[in-house]
Amino acid sequence: MFSSFSFHRSLLLLLGFVVTLTATPRSEAETQYGDLALRVTTMLEKEHFLREDFNDKMSKRVLDTYLEMLDFSRVYFTKEDIDRFRKQYETKIDDQVREEGIPAAYDIYSVYQERVASRVKMAKELAKPNTFTYDSDRTVQISRKDSEWAPAGKEHDQLWRNLIEGDLIREKLIADALAEKEAEEKAERKEKGEETEKDGEPDKPEKSIYEKVSDRYERISKRVNENNTEDVATLFIKSIARAYDPHSEYFSQQQYDNFRIGMNKSLTGIGAMLQKDEDQGGATIEGLVVGGPAFKGGDLEVKDRVIGVGQGVDGEFTDVVEMKLSDIVDLIRGEVGSVVRLKVIPAGKSAEIKLVNITRDKIDLKDSLATADLIITQDPKGNEQKIGWITLPSFYADMDGGQTSTTTDVRRLLTRLSIEGIDGLVVDLRDNGGGSLEEAINMTGLFIKKGPVVQSIDWRENRDQRSSRNAEAVYGGPMVVLTNRASASASEIFAAALQDYNRAVIVGDKATFGKGTVQQLRPVLSSRLVLPFNRKTVQQGALKLTIQTFYRINGHSTQRDGVIPDVHLPSILDIAEIGEASLPNALDVDPIEKSNYQAFFQDPLPVDALRKASEVRVGSRQGFEYILSDIAEEKQRIEENKIVLNLEQRKAEAKADEEKAEARKAERIARFAEIREKEKDLFTIFKLTQDNVLDEGLTLRDDLSAEELSGMSRGKNDEEDPEMKALRYPHRFDPYERETVRIVQDLIAISETGNPVQISEAKPKARGKTVPIPANESQPN
Repeated sequence: MFSSFSFHRSLLLLLGFVVTLTATPRSEAETQYGDLALRVTTMLEKEHFLREDFNDKMSKRVLDTYLEMLDFSRVYFTKEDIDRFRKQYETKIDDQVREEGIPAAYDIYSVYQERVASRVKMAKELAKPNTFTYDSDRTVQISRKDSEWAPAGKEHDQLWRNLIEGDLIREKLIADALAEKEAEEKAERKEKGEETEKDGEPDKPEKSIYEKVSDRYERISKRVNENNTEDVATLFIKSIARAYDPHSEYFSQQQYDNFRIGMNKSLTGIGAMLQKDEDQGGATIEGLVVGGPAFKGGDLEVKDRVIGVGQGVDGEFTDVVEMKLSDIVDLIRGEVGSVVRLKVIPAGKSAEIKLVNITRDKIDLKDSLATADLIITQDPKGNEQKIGWITLPSFYADMDGGQTSTTTDVRRLLTRLSIEGIDGLVVDLRDNGGGSLEEAINMTGLFIKKGPVVQSIDWRENRDQRSSRNAEAVYGGPMVVLTNRASASASEIFAAALQDYNRAVIVGDKATFGKGTVQQLRPVLSSRLVLPFNRKTVQQGALKLTIQTFYRINGHSTQRDGVIPDVHLPSILDIAEIGEASLPNALDVDPIEKSNYQAFFQDPLPVDALRKASEVRVGSRQGFEYILSDIAEEKQRIEENKIVLNLEQRKAEAKADEEKAEARKAERIARFAEIREKEKDLFTIFKLTQDNVLDEGLTLRDDLSAEELSGMSRGKNDEEDPEMKALRYPHRFDPYERETVRIVQDLIAISETGNPVQISEAKPKARGKTVPIPANESQPN
């Protein structure tokens, strides 16, 4: 059972799906997907939490969702297109699906393709010298998601003239800024006598702003023509699922396989991260999984470009230059022990081709597993103080009955931190969109005694309660849970339970995402007749559908409202349109009876004292002053929702922004240097990963490379720029992390003395590089 949140960038969808279609009678493929749509619809009617018929109301929702997926910014379709679609399909999609057809999908896509082709052609014609004067007082909207579609003709054309003029102005500003920066760096090297060979060479011709804009729209045209009937049908069926609620989703078989990989944190393949090469075709190697087949083979390197894939040691190569990335990935993946051949153009050697044979194997994806930091610092009296910091990107679990488990990994880290004698703990759930409901329940049990964790209600209004099975908490000390607006679903179950139990202090944005629904994955099987001699059915993807709403043990739901923190830290996400309440078709729920549970601590946690102390620090910290300033500016930008199409005015604005940024940069460099000197020995930070958590000694976080931390090799790293190094946060604590450390120190101090920490009293002491586990203490297992 899954409680997951996917944060989609809908704008990308308007670039990505188009297929050439005609109004001819339905092909066999179209009939097949009409049948698939009917099966998905039937599952939604019978199994979704709403138990609602697929009717005219749902038909309208499907149309609205489909149009938003295609043209989120409302720039391709015209008002006349939308009027026709509404008249022809708004109350008819349900009837057509019941007849095993989805003609609306193909008709609308056909129009969409025509509009994209027309607009891309216009964009390339406009992206030429002397088309615009760049001196008008006209404006272009930053976001058009709430705008009406423009009528065809003059108004639609003017919209696109504004868009292209805005693109050209933006490219001009970027080109000028880069040229100025390069000139300054070149002059600085000359003054220091550090000129390179490249400084004496003539500048390599850069693409003009007109070429860059034209190329961008050419890539759009190319991408929208890569898709086939299945892609269109899949997107339309996704729209059907989302008509019921924003978290019900249909996965094609390919998408389902990728979803499982994301949950299992493993796959079978060669262990390479690929990216589509939009300019030359094929796929570029962007990273190699350390210890994977490609990494160990040594023949494949980062930035190599794959142009052909063959199966077996002597299989013929399939040209992949014009293939979609997902199809290239499918060719490269395969069974453990099988061989895949790659035809590759080596990085920086466009005239060469090399052939690489790689034996596929199981690949563990370590970059998104739970990790921990052991932060050794001092209390107000100068005594050593240890804080554990567990970072959890998602609540992952093995969907195939394997050993991958969030709870197991966190327990391992927690055991080691406990052995090291931590005084307080932070669990960082920022940007954790959820995952396995079972893992959220089990992980909560690491921090509470046996008792209820979450309640749920199904479509019959049957109430269920899920509980922790642990008799005692693995860790019972001072604890903070750090969240933000993108902490969702399973993250909210965990944070809400610990808040209700009076177990942990919740710190973060004004609220978490607000997803209070539970989804379950169901296979979508072929509907062909099953005969005694042919009992096999074919899976055609999967349907993730909402089956329950979940509730906190206090009887309230996180649906729409999220988890409200005990201590709020200002964030730009507070004003962003992120969260369940902003999603179409989000469910409404009412409170239910609370569970029978006892608080973990008899006395209330000192949230008022913690909040007041934090507010004083936040109000006096320069880092948060910048954040508050950025919030005010972003609010104004959202309210105005426009930029002017006047180059000189934009240059003046850009200059002011640059001066402000440079002043902020200079201030940060000076302040960070002062903090580093003042806190030189105040923090020692060790890193615990799933690979080293059982090692006898501890490893300093700064001694681990990015490759070791992520499990991914991204090629040779250039020496870090001195300025970037100077701008790195001291101890790598961003403002939220630094303040959260202070809050957990306050929590420790109040639990011991009744008063918050006075940090300025701490006097640093020098420390060594490793802290071995005492010989008389057992290793974690």
